[in-house]
Amino acid sequence: MINRTLLRIKVIQTLYSFYKGDGKSIPVAQKEFAYSLEKTYDLYFHLLQLSIEVTRYAADRIEARKNKLCPTEEDLHPNMRFVENAFVRQLADNEQLNDYLSERKLSWVNYSDLVKKLYEQIVAADFYQEYMQMDASDYAADKDVWKKIYKKVLLESDELDEAIEEQSIYWVDDLTLLVSFIIKTIKRFELEAGEKQELLPMFKDDDDRLFGEKLLAATLKNGEEYLAMIKENTHNWDLDRIAFMDILIMQTALAELCNFPTIPVNVTLNEYIEISKNYSTEKSGVFINGVLDNIVNRLKSENKLIKVVSFSV
Repeated sequence: MINRTLLRIKVIQTLYSFYKGDGKSIPVAQKEFAYSLEKTYDLYFHLLQLSIEVTRYAADRIEARKNKLCPTEEDLHPNMRFVENAFVRQLADNEQLNDYLSERKLSWVNYSDLVKKLYEQIVAADFYQEYMQMDASDYAADKDVWKKIYKKVLLESDELDEAIEEQSIYWVDDLTLLVSFIIKTIKRFELEAGEKQELLPMFKDDDDRLFGEKLLAATLKNGEEYLAMIKENTHNWDLDRIAFMDILIMQTALAELCNFPTIPVNVTLNEYIEISKNYSTEKSGVFINGVLDNIVNRLKSENKLIKVVSFSV
């Protein structure tokens, strides 16, 4: 689940904390990196749990309307399609999800206002109305409506963003990627799997897990060397005038270029240029590309940058 793009981002965030913190300790930085990945995996389960909470809120509303002093015909015979959604029912019974939530003590119990707000936003959406008015729904339609809810409601919710940020600083900026993982999970769900349906693992494989650890270690160990390389290739710039985040991004990119021979140069450059667009200044992408391109050409001319054909990104 935690892919290499996210690992690169987490490494850069850990480096930022390392260099900006009072006490610089590599073991502490490594522990913080591992903890940040655990928290990201927590958020994956926490966001899956949110669909169950919203559905439960909808069911409670229906029950409350039935018990009014003078219920209407609609109150007594409501459209149950949303609260009986087969995907959410299956998710609520999922053994892996329930075990994880219990172990990590994850809950939305203190965010009832958020759940209510999200439900109201869902009900107001056109795709929800279309779903509720279908002649008949099936498992595919039940999954599809929740893919849309995550993408078009939850992902766009400022209130959810604030709630996530409030619960953990490690969840800041994770929502977009995590929603993409949620949608991937929904696509993988099969009704026949029942409560045994497998959720996404923390890492695709050991190679990805080790990639993040090795990238952080290499950047911390060789940071000064990479900083010198950056300085040599920014003749017209004082390092103090270069955005600190740009330096961290370039240091991490150089660590990847120099320590991962199976990852092509263009893959590494493209990854960090994209990261700079979201985490640094408007002009950082062009600047970083130019500096790294110069360094790559120099390393190649000195036979210090060796790449092999087989690769994994």
